[in-house]
Amino acid sequence: MITLQHTAAPAVPEHAVWAGAQVLLLGVLGGTVGLGPPGWLAGTAYGLATWVLLAAAMVRAGVRSPGPADRVTLARGVLVGAVAALVADRMGEDVPVGLLVVFAAVALSLDFVDGRVARRTGTASPMGARFDMEVDAFLILVLSVHVALSSGLWVLAIGLMRYVFVAVSWVAPWLRGELPPSFARKAVAAVQGVLLVVAASGAVPFATVLVELALAALGWSFGRDVAGLWRTRDRVAAEAVVVKEYSHV
Repeated sequence: MITLQHTAAPAVPEHAVWAGAQVLLLGVLGGTVGLGPPGWLAGTAYGLATWVLLAAAMVRAGVRSPGPADRVTLARGVLVGAVAALVADRMGEDVPVGLLVVFAAVALSLDFVDGRVARRTGTASPMGARFDMEVDAFLILVLSVHVALSSGLWVLAIGLMRYVFVAVSWVAPWLRGELPPSFARKAVAAVQGVLLVVAASGAVPFATVLVELALAALGWSFGRDVAGLWRTRDRVAAEAVVVKEYSHV
């Protein structure tokens, strides 16, 4: 879990630095392995969306500058932007697999760093955790797109499952209830990225079987959470009514 620290420093300059880092990395890719318009478009669009949405979230929370753990997540975001650019640019053909695997693996590894930094500095917050989760979710989506190009469209279910869950929660508010901490949920989430990177590398046989197991584990995890939220739906609805009534007092 990470946070966004409250400081007096303005947010815009640092956001400009991270946006510049994204463009610089895309430029390095363009000058080495080559990056066409689709790659540039995907990478810059992701980077722009990240900085705009994060800045808006910081403004709503009254936060002026990212904290130390958030900077780790921002660095992860730059790597994820590079992965998105490579996948969009080549769409399964002549993708520099080595670079893709390195960027994705480092981004996944740093996921264990930002949470630890947040806990050690005492700067954990729900907004920081949400930012961390969104970076993870997009990386999984991009990797699932890449693997789907060779293994089949069914792999997209791994990357899309969370987004479908969020979309359904817009019309089913009980799905927005609070879930208790779960080691199994965290383990399954971590396994998705690792197995997708392994499948993307093409270095092991039966990679498709590994991805199938990853999808089965993810389906079990989401199914368990949905079942738990369904059991507590009446309490969540009652709490929402109470909050609404008190807001009009």
